[in-house]
Amino acid sequence: MGEGRTARRDRPVDERAEALKERVYATFTGLAIVLVQLENVDHVGPIRAAITLLVGIVAITLAGFVADVVAHLAVHGAFPRGAELRRMLRISGTALASALGPLVILALAGFGLIALEPALVGAAVLYLVTLGIIGYVAVRRTHVAWWKQLVALGLLVLLGLAVVVLQQLAHGH
Repeated sequence: MGEGRTARRDRPVDERAEALKERVYATFTGLAIVLVQLENVDHVGPIRAAITLLVGIVAITLAGFVADVVAHLAVHGAFPRGAELRRMLRISGTALASALGPLVILALAGFGLIALEPALVGAAVLYLVTLGIIGYVAVRRTHVAWWKQLVALGLLVLLGLAVVVLQQLAHGH
């Protein structure tokens, strides 16, 4: 475990920032998918819920990768290769990790260990906690006065809520 943590810390700061950005995108996407399914829980089964979440996260992961490739093509006039291609795959692949916990919770519902509605609520809470922790850690790293950190965290929460509300409106709910 120590080697993996060291390897991540050895990555350039820009790469770590891009990977975190992809993780946040995927977390918001996963949250939106889970919330839509929660609103339609009577018409969704646990297997379908898990597949829908997985497909959505894979789609946002691929979208991030395609965006990187297109940007690379536009700027460099060539397809990425070698180390640059591996970096792009690593960065976009971090989005997949955002679905792991929620998929485990949905698997518990699939095996009949918990009902689907509490599983979806649990997945939503896990996504919200993840976003909260990321925001908290980001704000704490600013090293500004505590009250400025509190204001910044409050603004991040408001922006996050705006994203969730807009995603729900986009799905007609």
